[in-house]
Amino acid sequence: MLGVHALLLGRMPGRWLPRLVRQPRLWGVGALLMLVSWNVHSLLLLTVGVGLVVLGHVMKPAR
Repeated sequence: MLGVHALLLGRMPGRWLPRLVRQPRLWGVGALLMLVSWNVHSLLLLTVGVGLVVLGHVMKPAR
């Protein structure tokens, strides 16, 4: 649910998640890919999803 919220709205819900995640849409795509990889049993999708979640945490927003 958080991944869909971040992807569609471009922001994170709650108090502490917006402070941790710099790129919510990127984080949301990564979270959804990790969920899909669980259902498909794909290690490649899991790796890409984890990478996108990490990038969502560390990339600075484009201004």
